[in-house]
Amino acid sequence: MIEIKHLYKKYGRFYALNDFSLNVQQGELFGFVGSNGAGKTTTMRICVGLLKADHGEVIIDGKNLLSDHRALADKVSYVPDYFGVYKSLSAWEYLHFFASAYGIYDEEADKLSEELLELVNLSDKKDTDVNGLSRGMKQRLCLARGLVHNPDILFLDEPASGLDPKARYELKEILKNLSSMGKTIIISSHILPELAEMCTSVGIIDRGHLVLQGSIEEIHRAAAMSSPINVTVNENQIDQVFDILQTNPFVQKVTAQGSILKIVFTGNKEEEGQMLSSLIANGITVNSFYREEGSLENLFMQIVTAGPEKGKRRA
Repeated sequence: MIEIKHLYKKYGRFYALNDFSLNVQQGELFGFVGSNGAGKTTTMRICVGLLKADHGEVIIDGKNLLSDHRALADKVSYVPDYFGVYKSLSAWEYLHFFASAYGIYDEEADKLSEELLELVNLSDKKDTDVNGLSRGMKQRLCLARGLVHNPDILFLDEPASGLDPKARYELKEILKNLSSMGKTIIISSHILPELAEMCTSVGIIDRGHLVLQGSIEEIHRAAAMSSPINVTVNENQIDQVFDILQTNPFVQKVTAQGSILKIVFTGNKEEEGQMLSSLIANGITVNSFYREEGSLENLFMQIVTAGPEKGKRRA
């Protein structure tokens, strides 16, 4: 559906995007996660035509649309991280205003406004001044505004920022509904667990590079595998264990806390078993051997700490 190929964007000596590429399939609810300044907003603004890339392509339905802003505007919509609501307008008038910007008037605009307010669960607030709406309601109204021209692709820049749990749940359900209608949604955040609650797949961006991409199931699996392995041995064998582990290419780091060794291990389950077998074969008394429970926060921090030099990978 949308293919971002080799995007570059430089500000002075700083690369906001450095050979950034990404594929998102039609109907996906894709989570775009990274630290502040990682390149999320820059990517989105390029994809919707608000910012010019130094180099690269954004291909939608097989066509590079960065040079055709009219076609791009018909295909995509962008909801920024600020609301941009206008004073002295009701929610109804607000949607009417944007409908008129797309050449939609009178009864057609009435019907469209009704449908959009119902879609975002704001029908009972149609006559409420936009400044009287809660933060979550304003966010849903801005989402409705982004749907006025019925775009195929929605870019939402940190839409859940500052929302309470109830508002976040309501937003999540609306986005899932839109995805089921065939909309492709790309949503950004700097909180990986937040995106994991609502998205079908996730990509992690760090310093202008995509460093990890996969389905939510794959991301959770990667989180589990990113946690250290705890091995308890006899204390008089610790030096021998260190010597054995030094020869294992999947062992990145080993620390000792008494008789417990914490091992940062990048191999899979089979390779874990081979490491355990190696210890036992060398006469090590292994009293316990287990991975700590994985967390998405730990996975994210490991990736951004390691930096993009580790290269792009799939979960």
